[in-house]
Amino acid sequence: MAQDVLAARCPGCEYVYEVAAGDEHEGFAAGTAWADVPEDWCCPDCGVREKVDFVPCEPERAAG
Repeated sequence: MAQDVLAARCPGCEYVYEVAAGDEHEGFAAGTAWADVPEDWCCPDCGVREKVDFVPCEPERAAG
């Protein structure tokens, strides 16, 4: 997966991680690059899929 991914979607439950928003509940501040999310991280919504399963997608939220 490219390091400049701006958003990635879980194929199991449709959770989307967006770089611009981050995920404070998971400990990722806004702007945390997808490449900086640990390889062993799993989906916080379904807990089934791991980072490697996520699919790059367009960010849903407007950045800024």
